Amino acid sequence: MSRIGKLPIKVPAGVDCKLEGSQLKVKGPKGELIRHLPDGVKVEIKPGAVNVNRLSDQRSHRALHGLIRTLINNMVVGVTEGYAKKLSIVGVGFKVEPKGKDLTMQLGFSHPVFFKAPDGIQFEVDSKNNFVTVKGIDKEKVGQTTANIRKIKPPEPYKGKGIMYVGEKLIRKAGKAAATSKS
Repeated sequence: MSRIGKLPIKVPAGVDCKLEGSQLKVKGPKGELIRHLPDGVKVEIKPGAVNVNRLSDQRSHRALHGLIRTLINNMVVGVTEGYAKKLSIVGVGFKVEPKGKDLTMQLGFSHPVFFKAPDGIQFEVDSKNNFVTVKGIDKEKVGQTTANIRKIKPPEPYKGKGIMYVGEKLIRKAGKAAATSKS
């Protein structure tokens, strides 16, 4: 039995879970999320809790057990609290500005870079310190959007310029000067 899969998911007051066929709908104060549930897992909705059980001990069913439980828990947390990831933009002349719901970034290219916000994602920009906060109720969408923004200009290891996650440890490399000073 999966240690994670057998734990019940606590559903706080104000959150409504409905199972319609193979789709689970979770509705809360911040919005509604829908997820298709694969075969091999059975979801039981009780007052104040949701339990996930597997139908057999097949390898694929065992693999899905803990995964589906965690995905449902992420849905419940998302509609109650939401998710946020923060990016730091480091570099001389690098700046980020909101343009409606979207972002306009100056990242050292010959042109400004426009980033369109996906549905359900909001951006908060601290232009004084060059921080961008990506917020939303879907954990996967928040993480993917943050990764897509970072991919535009990933941090480089020599000067440390680029877009990086707040708290990310960047391993710096010595440049040419360190190699030539040995001789």
